[in-house]
Amino acid sequence: MNSVLLPSVAGAFYPQEPETLATMIDELLDEQEPLPQPVPKAIIAPHAGYIYSGPVAASAYRQLLLPNRIHRVVVLAPAHRVPFRGLATTSADWMRTPLGDIPVDRSAVQQALALPQVQEFDGAFAGEHALEVQLPFLQRTLNDFSIVPFIVGQASAEEVSEVLDQLWDGEETLIVISSDLSHFLDYHSARTRDQHTSMAIVELNPEAIDFEDACGRIPVSGLLLSAREHGLQARNLDLRNSGDTAGDKSRVVGYGAYVFN
Repeated sequence: MNSVLLPSVAGAFYPQEPETLATMIDELLDEQEPLPQPVPKAIIAPHAGYIYSGPVAASAYRQLLLPNRIHRVVVLAPAHRVPFRGLATTSADWMRTPLGDIPVDRSAVQQALALPQVQEFDGAFAGEHALEVQLPFLQRTLNDFSIVPFIVGQASAEEVSEVLDQLWDGEETLIVISSDLSHFLDYHSARTRDQHTSMAIVELNPEAIDFEDACGRIPVSGLLLSAREHGLQARNLDLRNSGDTAGDKSRVVGYGAYVFN
């Protein structure tokens, strides 16, 4: 019997009503410009509520509307709620959003589970927003695709990179890293710190990213290691914070969008 992983933050981080959600995402995408380059192999996108980080995330997802052959998406997001060692994936066969069900690539999941740092742990997904908020954007930008989902706990960049390399494949596989940047600084301090982090990402330099620079520091760092190995280049598409998108500048969260080709 097939099992479905139900959404945890629909109606909170993004609209629960399907038509409202689809319209919101489409309007965010329509505000962005496509780049004159091939569809990315990997993206980094933020994971706050859509009213805060949605415009920044849309700048990366807009690039997926270019002609592409993507039919599998490997998504890695940091753990916010449950502490654990390594990377967690799900036992579910489908992941649900208000826009429908996405099939989990069970073959790829089994391939990843052969690595010692990967475990099947559905508890890591309970109430976790960082991966879930990426899914509706994928549903509005790609056609038929499956997902290989991971929540990243206490792990090294090398352990994450090993998982990515295991599932890298060709242009049919997209990698999505979910990460916000700095948290709860004043507006100007956040801009300074996020510019430093953004430069480290573009330069593929994970060693320059500290714990407080990005909540998804570990999956981001793993991608940067793999990007160096595979000869990719990174480009920053948008770098803002919640003071730009939601008004309050006294205590902000940073957001960046990046594509890797």
